[in-house]
Amino acid sequence: MTTTDQRPATLAEIVDGASQPGRPGPDGAPAGRVGRYAAAVLVLGLTLAVGFFAGRAGGTTAPARPAAAGALAHANHGPGGLEVSRDGWTLTVDQARLRAGKPGELVFRITDTAGAALTDFQVVHDRPLHLILVGRDLGGYQHVHPEMSPDGSWRVTITPAAPGPLRAIADFWPTGAAAGTTLGIDLPVPGRYAAEELAPPEETVLVDGYTVTLDGGLRAGESNQVLVWLGRDGQPVNDLQLHLGAYGHLVALRQGDLAYLHVHPAAASQPSSVVAFGVTVPSAGTYRLFFEFRHLDEVRVAAFTVVV
Repeated sequence: MTTTDQRPATLAEIVDGASQPGRPGPDGAPAGRVGRYAAAVLVLGLTLAVGFFAGRAGGTTAPARPAAAGALAHANHGPGGLEVSRDGWTLTVDQARLRAGKPGELVFRITDTAGAALTDFQVVHDRPLHLILVGRDLGGYQHVHPEMSPDGSWRVTITPAAPGPLRAIADFWPTGAAAGTTLGIDLPVPGRYAAEELAPPEETVLVDGYTVTLDGGLRAGESNQVLVWLGRDGQPVNDLQLHLGAYGHLVALRQGDLAYLHVHPAAASQPSSVVAFGVTVPSAGTYRLFFEFRHLDEVRVAAFTVVV
């Protein structure tokens, strides 16, 4: 990925650059292959650019399709997940029977200042609550959706990848609130903790036979255009499926404090091999970006290390 000593790449530069020698293609092939189908995505790219400008003018990035009220909860908001209490709500863990490599039940509630459990949530991107789980070393990423009981307790079975502190980040929008809230808490996973070294920055990663390329620059405090290119078996993936109401999700976590951002594609996104995002990271630092996509009825995650 382009480092921050350069401005974010424009669409024209990305398309023109596709024919430059040595530039990686979205399927991991030589750059010439990208040039052969770059023209096919030019119209899509121009439409996406319009979506970006419209989103920036309004201060948010619109969802990929019309959605219920509150669908902009995640769109380009500031970093969250740093506090266990915020906006009058607290992430309260009732039970966390967790062991590395074994399924265990996590039970929690969102409580108000009086300790009463919140039970009325707006549905945002097909779910009333999104739960992100990740190790303090940014390993073992999971995006899960617990089930809520009538008393307001949420339950989910999870399998921690390794011992050590596991960060749980709850992303939700209370009905009637002006904005969504994101809370975070560390969960202990017994055992000897050995932090894994973060993978080095790479533009292209392989995931279950898919070649995923992250293209664009990031500058702290600025809205940046980021494109994700998808290839499989030497061909672009042009039939992405909707995943939680969008053709992709991008979660960014900052190394150290695990500050959290969750953004969705531009308004004009289509089920093509290019997914566009508008991303604003809050500060310089090292980030781990997790791109979630659905294809052939299965959700996969591609992870990138980015230095800002």
